[in-house]
Amino acid sequence: MDIRLNDYVRLKKSHPCGSHEWLVLRTGIDFRLRCRGCGHEVMIPREKLEKRVRKIIRDGQEINPNA
Repeated sequence: MDIRLNDYVRLKKSHPCGSHEWLVLRTGIDFRLRCRGCGHEVMIPREKLEKRVRKIIRDGQEINPNA
């Protein structure tokens, strides 16, 4: 799955603040994500993130990672 810095990822489940979108701050084996709603930052392993991603938003275009 091609997830890059400064991409927004839309996840299947929402954050407790209600937002589904996260900004990618760091890539690698782990990802650092910032919630687009409240600004909370989390680290998540690549395996978990790849299972939870619905869409990748890059430069205003939506990319379906499962297609």
